[in-house]
Amino acid sequence: MTRRVALAIDALRHGWAIRVGEGPVLLPAETGFAPGAAAPRMLISAARAVTLKLANQREAAVPEAPVLIRGAEGFDLAMAQTLADPALDLSYPMRGPFVAEPLGDVPGGAEGVRAAMELARLAGILPAFLVSPEPAPMAQTVSVEDLAAWKNTAHLAVASRARLPVVATENAEIVAFRALDDLREHVALVIGEQNADRAPLVRLHSECLTGDILGSLKCDCGPQLDAALHAMAQEAERGGWGVLLYLRQEGRGIGLVNKLRAYQLQDQGFDTVDANNRLGLPTEARDFPVAARMLDLLGVSRIRLMTNNPAKVEALQGVGVNVVERVPHRLPPNPHNARYLDTKRDRTGHIL
Repeated sequence: MTRRVALAIDALRHGWAIRVGEGPVLLPAETGFAPGAAAPRMLISAARAVTLKLANQREAAVPEAPVLIRGAEGFDLAMAQTLADPALDLSYPMRGPFVAEPLGDVPGGAEGVRAAMELARLAGILPAFLVSPEPAPMAQTVSVEDLAAWKNTAHLAVASRARLPVVATENAEIVAFRALDDLREHVALVIGEQNADRAPLVRLHSECLTGDILGSLKCDCGPQLDAALHAMAQEAERGGWGVLLYLRQEGRGIGLVNKLRAYQLQDQGFDTVDANNRLGLPTEARDFPVAARMLDLLGVSRIRLMTNNPAKVEALQGVGVNVVERVPHRLPPNPHNARYLDTKRDRTGHIL
């Protein structure tokens, strides 16, 4: 049931334990609320294992798989938190030794612990858990199948729509989308008159509080959003139309708090890719099937996609979107985001 996923995400945000299928009880390291809880083992992400120098151990060498570690004296919540948060690496340089153990030793195996890691990301917390803590807290049970059902975009539907004049144009309509047991509410802004015979200019824009609202200079999100709306307004004046999909997936899907943690690591010298990996989080976690479903609900069968990222074109085509043209969307850098843009070009394949 999708409701169990919503309850599991809520539990993790509150620091309560979860259990995936027949797997062990997992207490989140970051938010864990269980006085006196301790465990002999922890579950961390593959990327975090690299940072902790565990990736050369045979049992931790499975690509992208979470890593089960055992400490000589086990882990209490305070120690688990220092291991989970890379911001504390400089304060606690001497940790360990830790031994990686086979995930096959965990009931439910790799599939269950992968689901737990994804639930942590969806909850916006660091992906690290105490495994089978004592004293044993009550746990919210969820299954891998529940998570798959929760991610099924068939649950997404149009919730409301209204005319919305904006600075770029007065000829715009906003459409809100909502899914069962998912608190995220995505929106689309349709600019101009919808025309099935003409592919619209489309921009997928992931929510960026710092860039879109506060005018952050660390990224190019705010200027890209503004430029996209004005480009669509110009397209509408020429008889075309445009669609902005505003997706509620801050930080490419890692959440606001974790994005700010990545900013802190960037201030220490890490680029945006390495910062995400040190947090144990993926570089790319955006939900492209949701975008495809939104376009389908709007009756959009083919698009001209505004992006500098060929991988975004491939991702959308992979979920059934007919991208007939990639439209470049380049903007000049500023002194604060130049390195960020260089990283997008050099490490994630953006054409800049």
